[in-house]
Amino acid sequence: MPNLIDFRRRIRSVKNTQQITRAMKFVAAARLRKAQERVLAARPYARQILRVLQSAEGRLEHAAHPLLEVRPEKNLLAIVISADRGLCGAFNTNVLRKTSEFLREHAQQKIELAAVGKKIRDSLRRTKLPLKAEMIGATMAVKFENAKELAELAIAAYTNGEADAVYLIYNEFKNVMVQRLVVARLLPIPPEAIAAPRGPEGAGSAAGDRAASPAKPAQVDYIYEQPPQEIFDRLVPRYVETEVYRALLESSAAEHAARMTAMDSATKNASDLIESLTLHMNKVRQAAITKEIIEVVSGAASAG
Repeated sequence: MPNLIDFRRRIRSVKNTQQITRAMKFVAAARLRKAQERVLAARPYARQILRVLQSAEGRLEHAAHPLLEVRPEKNLLAIVISADRGLCGAFNTNVLRKTSEFLREHAQQKIELAAVGKKIRDSLRRTKLPLKAEMIGATMAVKFENAKELAELAIAAYTNGEADAVYLIYNEFKNVMVQRLVVARLLPIPPEAIAAPRGPEGAGSAAGDRAASPAKPAQVDYIYEQPPQEIFDRLVPRYVETEVYRALLESSAAEHAARMTAMDSATKNASDLIESLTLHMNKVRQAAITKEIIEVVSGAASAG
């Protein structure tokens, strides 16, 4: 049975761990606040890129681009985004589980994987799955250059025919307590996603924009210096880069939220464990005191 010294050592150890988890919780909360601000700032930019793209598409008789071409999905590329570190609950485990489900659902196709994050890279390596590319440190400090590199990888694989479709697998940030796993098709871009609302007076007209369906935002009548086709061709790759950048930001914010929640739970569990250990230690100490009193009384009675 543990003695008082063992209990004191255990309680001191748990208290030290509790200080670490509490500090990690505060650090994660500070990083989450910054990451959340970046996510909220990126969403309007992504929506505006889409609006300009829809406006350019509305001025074309037939919008055509290599990234819009739909073909049978025989070869797939999946970009999987996880964290570089642990101690964030089931964040990385859920990404790996979703990736495994994706691989099972598309077992008939040839799949290549691009790992973003140390945890998912190590997990995929252990399963002996081939990796087309890997990127470490992209979610700790999200930069547009990283998103551009991943987007160029996806675009090159798609345009060269190495992949018939490109998917993103990541955690979408909903709030501090909830992260939603997402499997989104990045390429080819669905035509309906960039299709401009059509009014009764023709595609892309100002009157047509005003009479657009309320299900989509009203189109702005932009003034273009370059031909609409040229603008459309430039905006389509930028739209892909923006979607990858947003996915990285979403995953980063979700990671910090998961880590903050996990460290908060660990801190509370440490408090419960300290209380339990203190209670047991007091019981052992009380039993030892009672035993000593009994021995003293028994000795005194024998001497008397």
